[in-house]
Amino acid sequence: MAPLAYFITFTTYGTWLHGRAPGSVDRRHNLLGTPYLPADGDVEQKMRSAMRQRPYVLDELRRHIVLRTIKEVAAHRQWKLWAVHVRSNHVHVVITAACKPEKVMVDFKAWCSRRLREACDESPDRDRWTQHGSTPYLNDENSFNAAVKYVIDDQGERMEDFDSRHELNEPEA
Repeated sequence: MAPLAYFITFTTYGTWLHGRAPGSVDRRHNLLGTPYLPADGDVEQKMRSAMRQRPYVLDELRRHIVLRTIKEVAAHRQWKLWAVHVRSNHVHVVITAACKPEKVMVDFKAWCSRRLREACDESPDRDRWTQHGSTPYLNDENSFNAAVKYVIDDQGERMEDFDSRHELNEPEA
């Protein structure tokens, strides 16, 4: 049985290192509601020392470009976009797609990188995203609703976001 949706999260390069407080995520700490890896200053410093470039932060312009691009890619691929929140150092997406969530995430990162490079005159070899990200399946209404709530309502101050709950009565484009 296909999942209702995917909850995709990816971070910007160098801004959410393993070892940082309040913690980070790995393959074993990757489900909504599970604890982060604990903070560890030595691990964070080791990760920081291995960086090839300075951290990539999404300012207001870049957040707007990323949100617009995610909406365009989802529409083009005919994926159902439920919620998006683009923050300064990470992106959350709740989406239904007829492919694996890793493909969705790869497409989003690739197209966002291209649009950022074009709009902001950035170098093609600039690292913008960390490798991989988080791609849990949302298999039931409870996990789906919790993910949408988390993405839209539980991220602190609203930045660039999209909430399909506000689009329900609007005609299709």
